[in-house]
Amino acid sequence: MPVITPFRRSPRPADDAPDGPDTPAAPGPAPLDALTSLRTRLAHLRAWRTRHPRAARVVRRVTTALSALLVLGALLLPNTLVAVEPSRFARIPGEAVVAAVLLLCLPRVPRLVAAALFGTALGALTVLNLLDMGFTEYLGRSFNLVLDWALLDDAQSFVADSMGGAAATWAAVGAVALAASLLVVMALAALRLGELLAAHRERAARGALMAATVWMTCVALGVQTFGVPVATTSASRAAEAQAHRVVDTLRDEAAFAKEAKADRFGATPGAQLVPDLRGKDMLFTFIESYGRSAVEDPVMAPGVGRTLDASTAALARAGFHARSGWLTSATYGGSSWLGHSTFLSGLWVDNQQRYRTVTAGDRLTLTKAFEKTGDWDTVGIMPGVQKAWPEADWYGLDKVYDAFDLGYRGPKFSWSTMPDQYALEAFQRLEHGRRRDRPLMAEVVLTSSHQPWAPVPRMVGWDEVGDGSVYDRIEASGVKASEVITDSARSKEEYGRSVQYSVTSLTRWLERYGTDDTVLVFLGDHQPLARVSGNEASRDVPVSIVAKDPEVLDALDDWNWTRGLKPAHDAPVWRMSSFRDRFLTAYGSTPHPTKG
Repeated sequence: MPVITPFRRSPRPADDAPDGPDTPAAPGPAPLDALTSLRTRLAHLRAWRTRHPRAARVVRRVTTALSALLVLGALLLPNTLVAVEPSRFARIPGEAVVAAVLLLCLPRVPRLVAAALFGTALGALTVLNLLDMGFTEYLGRSFNLVLDWALLDDAQSFVADSMGGAAATWAAVGAVALAASLLVVMALAALRLGELLAAHRERAARGALMAATVWMTCVALGVQTFGVPVATTSASRAAEAQAHRVVDTLRDEAAFAKEAKADRFGATPGAQLVPDLRGKDMLFTFIESYGRSAVEDPVMAPGVGRTLDASTAALARAGFHARSGWLTSATYGGSSWLGHSTFLSGLWVDNQQRYRTVTAGDRLTLTKAFEKTGDWDTVGIMPGVQKAWPEADWYGLDKVYDAFDLGYRGPKFSWSTMPDQYALEAFQRLEHGRRRDRPLMAEVVLTSSHQPWAPVPRMVGWDEVGDGSVYDRIEASGVKASEVITDSARSKEEYGRSVQYSVTSLTRWLERYGTDDTVLVFLGDHQPLARVSGNEASRDVPVSIVAKDPEVLDALDDWNWTRGLKPAHDAPVWRMSSFRDRFLTAYGSTPHPTKG
């Protein structure tokens, strides 16, 4: 038998491999190749450590220090911007002590799994804390894990309107990358610290015991530094708060659905609704972000106050008089539709789930009450609506004019699709100025005072409004949103100017086009964000009722509202959800309740 002698052939370079079907490449197992590559890299790393022990030691220490800082920072991170102070990070987190003890007790594989899970959970909590910061700053509340994901798309749209589409895209990409990085980096940091504890088990155990002793002593004695407790479990409390928020949200859905069915005027026949307003043209108008801060903040109040006083006097010369008070909005800083639905439905609609529930039902809204009588034509002027809006039927609006129906051919003013003066002039042209057989009820939403409050339009002659092209040069010469959005002082100034513009547009429209039978109810939907209104600001907004007919205002005598457009500081403050029933009662409606 011939003997075959094995030999090793030098590998042929890839470029020299023959082509053609007779020499197919032998596919290797991809997972094995990847594992081999990883082992090769680890071998190179170990070799580098051997050749450069001092550099390797520095890298290890820096990595360990960064891991510790990341984990401790995440455990101590508050969920509001105002609380991010150095004193918040000079504390002992109880979760770190518990995690160290747990990792010391576990064998290697369970320890690695536990460390990775702990780090990932800590990264997720950090993401939620950052979301809480943003939502608290802009909406005055924490992020809701169940309901608020859809609002992130609105946030991107806002950035696009303020900073441009490219900035919005990069911001979205950056946010996603940051969230993913936090999950990965926190997991790696926890793994690093877990391995360090295992490598120095005896010293780590003594350190954990000392830390636990100090932590419990600080708790028992109430030790504080810079006014905050040294011992803390803030991360656990934050996670618990998120969990409670989820549970409360899920429980609230059924309870609110039942509440929405119980309606004091739900079964009232149309003939018995608002009989004292028969023959009147009714306008319910929302001014975006028109909050109490605009009237009382030292920076904004002087200009806004002068505008309200001047408008009160001008309306009086035209025969109109007003009464004003305060309403506490269900929302803050944004989510205007929650304020609108609260005001019109008589229900406290403070989250997206409640909004979906109430708009899916047949709750009587103020606007629907006028439709139900059969004595009014009902329309909506919605320059901020740029997509399908099925809620129009729930509001009781026969016809809705959105951003594309008002004939505007001018520039956008950041988020606002058109200036308020144009929207009101279009309303006059399309509906209010038409000859009709029945009076008109309109819901009008004005948007020029929407953040970022730059550029702000200015008034032009009513005969110059045209198709809106006149605003091209006004928009081009205005302040850019990017110059205002990050500057609190500038934001306050421009916000005040925007409210002055919106109020002036509305009241001058009423002077010009209002009749003896026009009744105007206008209010803010919510306060501006905390950067403008302040961290301790209320949720109050001004509300005014304006009419020529003295009987319309006489019906409000027992409300004790302030005369004129500027409510007094001590004027009555009602929850916004209470307005519907008070209004219907004041103008003669007869209650016929439905039960939940």
